[in-house]
Amino acid sequence: MKDIKLFENKKIRSNWDAEQEKWYFSIVDIIEVLTDTERPRKYWSDLKSKLKKEGSELSAKIGQLKMQSEDGKFYVTDVADTEQLFRLIQSIPSPKAEPFKQWLAKVGYERIEESQDPEKTIDRAMEGYLKLGYSSAWINQRLKSIEVRKELTDEWENRGVKKGQEFATLTDIITQAWSGKTVGQYKNFKGLKKENLRDNMTNLELVLNMLAEATTTEISKENSPETFDDNKRIAKKGGEIAGNTRKQIEEQTGKKIVSSQNAKILREAIRNKKLK
Repeated sequence: MKDIKLFENKKIRSNWDAEQEKWYFSIVDIIEVLTDTERPRKYWSDLKSKLKKEGSELSAKIGQLKMQSEDGKFYVTDVADTEQLFRLIQSIPSPKAEPFKQWLAKVGYERIEESQDPEKTIDRAMEGYLKLGYSSAWINQRLKSIEVRKELTDEWENRGVKKGQEFATLTDIITQAWSGKTVGQYKNFKGLKKENLRDNMTNLELVLNMLAEATTTEISKENSPETFDDNKRIAKKGGEIAGNTRKQIEEQTGKKIVSSQNAKILREAIRNKKLK
């Protein structure tokens, strides 16, 4: 299960391995938050070389998983479990080391709680978004969009679509069909880099994105695609239905729905409204 964790409001990509019952975290993300370096990959490359020269077995035991990058695509990324990270942090001089260790322990405990009570997962997601300054109305839409997305990816997996590049390709097709922009173009339009596109959508953008993905899921269930090309055609159909809805709304309101506003701008607008 892929997830995003927050440490001091900074995102850390993570993956829960249900078989091993372990969290795996992106090492470059952790290095970035601990050191505030602008070149975390270079820092990690140098640190790996240093550990190897010192005869440390840690760098040799580091695993790799495909994780989504800032361009929306999935790349092989160095990851470490909690135990490995505790050892790795000892090699990284940082005033944030102790708070980060406490954070790691808390994440592990919360996962045990969530496995026993799934509602806690939703509660913590809502709490995280509230801390970032999102409105309750937006958060409800965002949580629903996560559910819709999960239904779509489950359907893709059932049809033999491969995680990573194929997921990204189909997502691009859906997004372009309803919004007129690929994921990359959309993120550039909003001035985003590493940020999640959906976390930077307005309420109406989220609704239309959900409509596109939910429609794609339903069409796929009815048509039972057998090839990747079949899935691409269905993704386009699902996106186009939401795209037609977008155009109808724009005709009635005279306003463009695909907005350059990002989360920072939206949160500032919410704060200003509260101050009035």
